[in-house]
Amino acid sequence: MKKMIVIFGCAAFLLSACEEIDGASTNAPMPFIAEVPEGVTSIAAQGQDLTAVRIDPIDGCYTYRHIGPVETTFLPLRAANGRPICSRAS
Repeated sequence: MKKMIVIFGCAAFLLSACEEIDGASTNAPMPFIAEVPEGVTSIAAQGQDLTAVRIDPIDGCYTYRHIGPVETTFLPLRAANGRPICSRAS
């Protein structure tokens, strides 16, 4: 009986490793904004990559791609005063 529990436990563990994590696919398209609105570029703080900007569907705020030494991640696009730039009210 204990062997069957171990076998089913291992099988469940191994099958869970086959599940694709959402967003980890390398062939998924990156929906960047083709042309960032002029109002956004005028208030955006310096040092942010405005060539790879998208709108976060959860909160409606602009995010930009930050390529760091270890990983690439999306950070909130911030105005010169430090506040995030959003397309709709929070």
